[in-house]
Amino acid sequence: MTDQPSLPPAPVIARPAASLVVLRRTDGPEVLMGTRGARHRFMPNRLVFPGGAVDEADHAAPHATPLRPDVRRRLEKSAEPSLARALAIAAARELFEETGLSLGSPPALDALDYLCRAVTPPTSPVRFDAHFLVVSAERVGGTLAGSGELENLRWFGVAEALALDIAVPTRGVVQRLQAWMAMTEAERRAQTVVHALYNRQWVEE
Repeated sequence: MTDQPSLPPAPVIARPAASLVVLRRTDGPEVLMGTRGARHRFMPNRLVFPGGAVDEADHAAPHATPLRPDVRRRLEKSAEPSLARALAIAAARELFEETGLSLGSPPALDALDYLCRAVTPPTSPVRFDAHFLVVSAERVGGTLAGSGELENLRWFGVAEALALDIAVPTRGVVQRLQAWMAMTEAERRAQTVVHALYNRQWVEE
């Protein structure tokens, strides 16, 4: 009897996740980043933005102000309304847990804009459907004090970050941030497409 070839394992379902790009404008634009520890299963030893997976509790957590309508509409291109809101809550929660900085308690979601989305390739054993939001440092309170989950947590100049050996998705997010900064406020609010990374290729949704 001939052995039948084994079928490849089914792809891991990507978990919804959110990261928050905190933008500080001083002499030059800076973003808050830190390095994931070597023990992490996902992107160990990589420079990343604060963020993580959506928790079930994020769907029901309170907020001080809702998402702007234009931000909510773009998030809902890939997420049902409850998840769109939970993504914003998760971004605020992870920011506080990992950096000590806060959008308020409960958080003010109207401070957020939506940059882009990156989905881990199907071949990866750990996958996330990560949504990257951006907020001005002026809308964030508290004292920077890392929890230890992100090492070497500090402000990086945008040019400095791009000069480092950062992961492809992270580099793409920083480049999307540069394009976002070049827009007027009216242009940002008028956006209808979402830039998304699939298999290392950027597409418009």
